[in-house]
Amino acid sequence: MSELDLATLGWNPQLAAELSAGLTPARVVAGHRGEVDVATEEGRVRVAVPRRFARAGQDVAVGDWVGVGTGAVQEVLPRTSALIRHAAGKATRAQVVAANVDIVFVVTSVGPDLDLRRLERYLVTIWESGARPEIVLSKIDRIDDASAFAREVATVAPDVPVHTVSAVTGEGCDEVLARITPGTTAVLVGSSGVGKSTLLNRFAGAEVMSTGEVRLDDDEGRHTTTHRELILLPNGGILIDTPGIRELQLWSAEEGLEAAFSDIDELTDACRFSDCSHESEPGCAIQAAIADGSLTEERYASWRKLQAELRAIVVRQDALVARDEKRKWKLLAADEKTRTRNR
Repeated sequence: MSELDLATLGWNPQLAAELSAGLTPARVVAGHRGEVDVATEEGRVRVAVPRRFARAGQDVAVGDWVGVGTGAVQEVLPRTSALIRHAAGKATRAQVVAANVDIVFVVTSVGPDLDLRRLERYLVTIWESGARPEIVLSKIDRIDDASAFAREVATVAPDVPVHTVSAVTGEGCDEVLARITPGTTAVLVGSSGVGKSTLLNRFAGAEVMSTGEVRLDDDEGRHTTTHRELILLPNGGILIDTPGIRELQLWSAEEGLEAAFSDIDELTDACRFSDCSHESEPGCAIQAAIADGSLTEERYASWRKLQAELRAIVVRQDALVARDEKRKWKLLAADEKTRTRNR
């Protein structure tokens, strides 16, 4: 990015009021190990991310607005949204996928990659983030009629727009691009090989992200996108590409679960008993909906599974907080013991 007006990237008076005196405003456009690329009014520069952010458990994510000084990020300004998942690995830690995003496009191809249960996970995470979800069914040039796939997806995505597109023929692409209006920040998420980078290149009108071949038997692709990057589109919209996500582990997302499963939430309110377990009680609206076919057993089971997963996450987070608190008091006690000996 050459010299630009930061207002093009979303800078506004509210953010300016949060910036500490003497710091340069910038938006994070790409992440690297211990460093980030940021867009400033003078252009794109690479700056360091001090370790104190990691020690405080704070990510500096693509899409963040930051204050920069002496060649490093000095502060992260308040976010309007944050797409958060459980970081890969065994550690209990949140990872911010993208920040200050308005729309999250979940891209999935019409083929073996289409998995309704995985879409539900994405929707839970997105609704929790503060952004709006939209679903993009890609590679429709491979099939004769995509409408059946769109109807199937709509059963697990109440009130969520569903787009059918082909980056090869261009079908449906203009409709998706029209959603990314000037000043709007969107992000593409999904598995490898579903065509996220190909879509971004089409919207950008140039080969800004590398793409790779996929296996036709299972749609699996190589991780051609290896880092998150924010791109300013010719129409003034802003789009973030992300590496493929093999498994989306939830973080704290109680409100997101309620929003993603609003149909089931409404049914639970209609149960005769407020403490209904939805198993065998009389007047259970959940069991009635399963019986009449308006709710599938698979969707109900998915809801219960995600509920249990979120409860387990809360337990782990509480244990982590307790452990950190115990460590803090041990250090304080050791410091006090040392001071007492030195008196």
